[in-house]
Amino acid sequence: MTRGEAKQTVYVDQFTNGILDPDEAMHYHVKDGGHIVANTAPGCWGPMITPELKGGHEVTRPVFVEGAEPGDAIAVHIHSIRVTSTATASGNDEPVEGRFNGDPFIAGICPNCGAKNPKTRVEGIGQGAVRCAECGEDVTPFKFTNAYTMAFNESKTMGLTLNKENAEIIAREGNEKMRKPENSIQNPVVTFAPHDIPGVMARTIPFLGQLGTTPSRAFPDSHNAGDFAQFLIDAPHEYSMTESQIEDRTDGHMDINWVREGVTVICPVKVAGGGVYLGDMHAMQGNGEIAGHTTDVAGIVDLQVDVIKDLSLDGPMVMPLTDDLPPLAKPFTEREKSQAWQLADTLNMSMLEESYPISFIGTGADLNEATDNGMERAATLFGVTVPEIMNRATITGSIDIGRNPGVVTVTFLSPKAYMEKAKLLALVKNMYE
Repeated sequence: MTRGEAKQTVYVDQFTNGILDPDEAMHYHVKDGGHIVANTAPGCWGPMITPELKGGHEVTRPVFVEGAEPGDAIAVHIHSIRVTSTATASGNDEPVEGRFNGDPFIAGICPNCGAKNPKTRVEGIGQGAVRCAECGEDVTPFKFTNAYTMAFNESKTMGLTLNKENAEIIAREGNEKMRKPENSIQNPVVTFAPHDIPGVMARTIPFLGQLGTTPSRAFPDSHNAGDFAQFLIDAPHEYSMTESQIEDRTDGHMDINWVREGVTVICPVKVAGGGVYLGDMHAMQGNGEIAGHTTDVAGIVDLQVDVIKDLSLDGPMVMPLTDDLPPLAKPFTEREKSQAWQLADTLNMSMLEESYPISFIGTGADLNEATDNGMERAATLFGVTVPEIMNRATITGSIDIGRNPGVVTVTFLSPKAYMEKAKLLALVKNMYE
């Protein structure tokens, strides 16, 4: 269901309540080839301490892309990502028993008055500052185990973790320091003022932890991935699913640090219009996001979308920057091609395979399942066997952790003929030539 005429550029400043629901009207409508410009809200910790939000994140409302139908794909080109937050806080989490029903990301409850997904107010600073708006009880479903507050320099190229004094100064100006968008309802996580590891320097390399299309059934946004979706199976809340129903996901919650400025992500279309959404911008993250969370920030993003007709995908693909590609998956230089031809001549071989990099996203309950999922997606798209994908990923690519416990990238050099058949050749040539 949609409303409004398609525009060349849409400016998105509205957010979901944490649920990606294909039955909800899409209030934004963009032309095929048009731009989506969004001021994204911080992900993870802010929504996690705001139990009114039902998904663990606070992503943008989905955008209807003109001409996109189930069975198509949408190429999403990330033209720019700019951090606007001047500070944030993050760290490892621990759920607080008694403050949720089965899943602390989705089903927060007040332990005193029993309100479900209660509205909150902030009183003071520290880990007990988020209170039930009705009865005043501490309702935060999570607490930090080891955490930090980080400030950024003016150019947003460097972050520095703060000591107690500076963390508490930031905490008292949370919404302003995090540059929380006007329509965001999350509580600013810097309110907790964590300061366990002061003085740590970190390079700022921003990317989107959430970028994808709307699943074909209602999913909590942070659970739109094969690892987090496991918590929905036979859950005690309203978003409970069977194991087969979680296949309706689109894996928009990737947390893969390759999804940054200059990259193209190719997303499956499972509902009319696709429903492109984004959020959960991170200032930096090592592969695996091993702490469970990283530096959530607000920011400005410019995307361009192109519909690819009749390209049926189960999950996303990424065309990473050459600098981010595994060494074996980088495009061959002219010098390397010359060496290969010399070797071929000595062996009386008259052909060399022309190839381009591509990375398939795989998700699952654990990293083994995620790897199998990514290889199966690649084999299905190209009409080949999984063992062939195994070989190609071994000698011309890599399996890398996107997020622990269950998101990986399956990257390899794919033959030109495969790319042409899948209608991807023009995209990869534009990216890598």
